[in-house]
Amino acid sequence: MLILKRIIHSTIWGGPKISRLTGVEGDRIGHLYSLYCREGISNEILNGQWKGRCLNEVFPLFKHEVGMAQYEYFPLTLALTEAHENLSVQVHPTDEMAHAMAPGTRGKRESWYFIDAPTSGTIINGCTCRDLQQERFMIEREQFMEMADTLAVKQGDYVFVEPGTLHAITAGSLVYEIEEGSDFTYRFYDYDRIDADGNKRELHVVQATQALNIGLKSHTRNYATEGEIQEKTYSTKLINGTASYTNESPVLECFTFVKGTLDCDGMTVAPGSTIVLWPGERLVTTGVELAFVSKMRDNDL
Repeated sequence: MLILKRIIHSTIWGGPKISRLTGVEGDRIGHLYSLYCREGISNEILNGQWKGRCLNEVFPLFKHEVGMAQYEYFPLTLALTEAHENLSVQVHPTDEMAHAMAPGTRGKRESWYFIDAPTSGTIINGCTCRDLQQERFMIEREQFMEMADTLAVKQGDYVFVEPGTLHAITAGSLVYEIEEGSDFTYRFYDYDRIDADGNKRELHVVQATQALNIGLKSHTRNYATEGEIQEKTYSTKLINGTASYTNESPVLECFTFVKGTLDCDGMTVAPGSTIVLWPGERLVTTGVELAFVSKMRDNDL
């Protein structure tokens, strides 16, 4: 197993909830990455033979033995995400669009489990446009908020966002986020926010327009009724109050610990951390109040 060190990402729209939940320091934390594996930034490994090295460095050493040889980097990103303010109105590309822009890359699918629901009770999701003509009309006039539809969500809801869907979590939200490891996010609108250097954040209206599918809209689902929720390339399940957990699948599983206490491999694991489990590995989880298990789908490996 690999116990990964958390990565703190402060953002212009972040807040204090992640700090209160996990004990990390900061009052503008947008992401606490429990698993991030990209060029230049990745989680440090805290145990075992690769202790002190980063996941992006050692992933090539074991990816063939676990059926992930086709990936340059570990293909999932996992995080706690807080929207103290609304996130930018954005869209992700499909696999086909991403590959056309950068051969060998993939688009981005993502999911959220709402630990705290947004203050408004809704997130931005989907379009109000009736047709492509109205889409062009609204984009040309920068009517991005008028173009944005909403989806009602509550605490405990799960939402999956298909590439091409207009979306954004809104103020008050605290989510467990599962996403494919991809660098493609295109912003239509960012509320004219100013960063610490006095600059507005970059927008990508041309690329976002190309990626947008006005017919797509998400819906809410629930772990309590569905158990393990399977998407095209990954699956997740909620773990709550069990005495132990064993990876019984033939692929790596990512156990993300959110609430409670957890000791393993001779160390105390901090909330908001991910432990990567090889097939057959077992965790004693007596003190865990809330955790998630995420993995790439067997049929995508």
